[in-house]
Amino acid sequence: MDNASRPPTQPPAPTTTGASPGTRPGTPTAAPALDLTASPVALTRALVDIPSESHHEAAIADAVETALRGVADRQAADHPDLPAVTVDRHGNTVVARTHRGLGRRVILAGHIDTVPAADNLPSRSAPGADGTEAVHGLGSVDMKSGDAVFLHAFATLAASPDLTADLTLIQYEGEEVATRFNGLQHLADDRPDLLEGDVAILGEPSGAVIEAGCQGTVRVKVTAHGRRAHSARAWLGENAVHALGPVISRVAADEPRQVDIDGCGYREGLNVVVAHAGVATNTIPDEAWMFVNFRFAPDRSVEQALDHVWEVLGVGTPEAPADGFSLEVDDAAPGALPGLDRPAARALVEATGGRVRAKFGWTDVARFAGLGMPAVNFGPGDPGLCHTPEEHCPVHMIETVSDQILRYLTTPEAS
Repeated sequence: MDNASRPPTQPPAPTTTGASPGTRPGTPTAAPALDLTASPVALTRALVDIPSESHHEAAIADAVETALRGVADRQAADHPDLPAVTVDRHGNTVVARTHRGLGRRVILAGHIDTVPAADNLPSRSAPGADGTEAVHGLGSVDMKSGDAVFLHAFATLAASPDLTADLTLIQYEGEEVATRFNGLQHLADDRPDLLEGDVAILGEPSGAVIEAGCQGTVRVKVTAHGRRAHSARAWLGENAVHALGPVISRVAADEPRQVDIDGCGYREGLNVVVAHAGVATNTIPDEAWMFVNFRFAPDRSVEQALDHVWEVLGVGTPEAPADGFSLEVDDAAPGALPGLDRPAARALVEATGGRVRAKFGWTDVARFAGLGMPAVNFGPGDPGLCHTPEEHCPVHMIETVSDQILRYLTTPEAS
């Protein structure tokens, strides 16, 4: 989760295919069987037990695709009166949709990749940090428990007379790495029709509480240029680190803004996150650089966020830097407004007990916000356990989120 500020990796470019049924990248792998009608807890363990480190999602995508085609086939056999469920594949991203003409469409989206393992596979059941039963293992929080909830909901409701909204289920690759590998971004570029809907729910871990919208992020590189000299004759040089000092002080003195939007409190933060200088311990550095990261509330645009950064840094802009400095924008991603004033989003909040809070990190809800669609994060698990060796998700959170998602999808929209 929150890949907006991760450095890009350098694997081979991803293989993408058209979305015709059955299309797969490369040679199909032997896909483990997934029972989508099993409990979301059992399904979480089954998903965790399929390794799916970023750029290696083929096996889990095969398993998900096979299981969803099974749902489509069973509906065609048992309910020939209903419009067919369609299953599309784009690279290692799988999309399943109902087409029942129910008047609104809800997108359930989750990534199927994980960070590298840390001696935390296969899955196991044991008490967690809160003392209750939990699923332990890589991806149990980020975010295969959320995937399990969504897969189970789709399989349970696709043909159900209780379903009150058409469903789009997206299980996508490449969230934990650079944006150019992100399966949602590939769909936005190549098959935007698959992203059409009225509200999107991402199953990112949120402690079983709706986290609305997300903050945006920009990262800029600030470089100070000096003149190298022996430290015994420092007056012959110009110390680039010293030139950065006042800039760092201005960043440290910046007062973070707190903003309330739709009842969600966002807190901004401007910080130096990486700094580097020097070539030897007896040499005045002729270059010093740092990355400055600004996490900004979603009422600002990227352009407005950058304007604030340049103002605080006080050394010009990339187009007109101050003498002795150079500036560049290394990364930028807009935030997402909560959108809780939209009927589809309000109904979700009501179905989940009315508990909602702001999302401080950047997530893929911003991609949906860019399409003009309200989107929220709602999934089981403590986000503080993401990417840790002790990653685990309480069973009660998986069951709670599953129950609330099923309730939401079977509750008629208020007129």
